[in-house]
Amino acid sequence: MLLSPGYRRLLLLCVLLGVPIALACFFFVGLQHQLQHWVWTSLPEAAGYDTPPWWWPLPALVLAGLILAPIVTRMPGAGGHLPVNGLGGPPVGPKALPGAVLAALATLPLGVVLGPEAPLMAVGSGLALLAVRRAGAGGDQRAGAILATAGSTAAISTILGGPVAAAVLLIEGAGLAGAQMVVLLLPCLLASATGSLVFTGFGQWTGLKIGALALPDLPPAANPDAGDFLWGVPTAALIAVLTTLARELGHRTVSWTRRHTAARTVACATAVGVCVAAYALITGRSPAEAALSGQAALAQLAADPHAWPVGALIALVACKGLAWGIALGSLRGGPIFPSVLLGTATAMACSGLPGFGVTPALALGVAAAAAAVTGLPLSSAVLAVLLTGGDAYDQMPLIVTASVVSFIVSQLVRRTEPETAPRPATGAAA
Repeated sequence: MLLSPGYRRLLLLCVLLGVPIALACFFFVGLQHQLQHWVWTSLPEAAGYDTPPWWWPLPALVLAGLILAPIVTRMPGAGGHLPVNGLGGPPVGPKALPGAVLAALATLPLGVVLGPEAPLMAVGSGLALLAVRRAGAGGDQRAGAILATAGSTAAISTILGGPVAAAVLLIEGAGLAGAQMVVLLLPCLLASATGSLVFTGFGQWTGLKIGALALPDLPPAANPDAGDFLWGVPTAALIAVLTTLARELGHRTVSWTRRHTAARTVACATAVGVCVAAYALITGRSPAEAALSGQAALAQLAADPHAWPVGALIALVACKGLAWGIALGSLRGGPIFPSVLLGTATAMACSGLPGFGVTPALALGVAAAAAAVTGLPLSSAVLAVLLTGGDAYDQMPLIVTASVVSFIVSQLVRRTEPETAPRPATGAAA
């Protein structure tokens, strides 16, 4: 198959698709960040506030629900996949793409406690399928499925640190093996690699800057010791339990919103706003820390963890975790970014225990949360390694251990819970 003319043409098409998909993702994320800055920074300042007041999330989230309700009930594709199902589900086609993009751009900046990864994958798969149909190859379902997966992988690689992390996510999530894996992996690698040139630069081209998940400032490096493992393993298990319980709340929310979907979508968005406002009232801090995807708050927490009292971290886990669980089953967006902040905040709250370091807590928090929400321990470990950068070598044993422990505990917790809805696989190619 690798030497057939049709497959070679498919690989060439993936190379050509990588750059336009990456550019589309750049404009998508750029516009989302501009709208987010306007809602949570410019507008409060224009109203005379240095930071958003505690009640700010209430009208913002009610508006998000009012916007999302007709998209979910009337537009093709219902605004995209439900985030409680992870990144799984069939590719988003061209007809459903406008609804998914509109739902993301109109609600994520308002603070729905979800990330941009799922909408970006929808952009990638939708554009890839559109290119297939324009090229007159829409009748080949297998080629269309491969190109849709390649487009999704190229899109998500823009915010996960490059094509390698996205490829690992694909390998683990697709559940393929042997020659079948190679057939699907090569187009995804090519599309991701060519698309990443838009952001890394090429020759004199310095590249575009995108809001990818990154931690530019980290606590001082420290080798893990016995205390880090002594406290780190139960902390990873705790993160897995909390994350899995929040996902179960999402599944129950799905069941509740099946009837009277429009009204209950607005009610869920309002409940998310109440949770975010409660965090601001309890801590006296900005509600933006509990709203949105958590990407900015994660960078702040990593740069200066001692600026966050333990009480504020606990309140963040409780309030944002409850809001995230509700949003998973009713709103639209990605599940990974908020879970990473929740896991990191949980680990940081435990980092004051005797012998438990801040840097190891940060590393294991990222890995444990990602493994619990995606069910992909290898991909989660790779993501944690990429985020911790130069400290990754020393922290790798703890990162891998936390990822495995979290995955096993989350599976055990799910076995004790009743199924409320079919749960698709959490893979990029599911």
